[in-house]
Amino acid sequence: MEIAQLHLDTEFEWDEAKRLKVLAEREIDFKQAARSLLTPHLEKRSDRGHETRVLALCELSSELVAIIYTMRDGKCRIITARAARRNERREHRQIFR
Repeated sequence: MEIAQLHLDTEFEWDEAKRLKVLAEREIDFKQAARSLLTPHLEKRSDRGHETRVLALCELSSELVAIIYTMRDGKCRIITARAARRNERREHRQIFR
């Protein structure tokens, strides 16, 4: 994983139905996730099929979350978000103490 930070002028998009589903099931809002991608975080490629995807570990309201996104037509499209797994939290702590 490497440290990354998206540019402040990055445009974001997502499927609104998916945002509402994740918000209801996991209490993670893509709107807040988008803001957290603008701060220093860890990320690595996590491709799926033919699409280049990124798994980003970001702090969100004092919790560590994993955000999956892809860049499409110059915009950051958030695909999903979930609580970070134990090994992801450990890796994040090793870099951001």
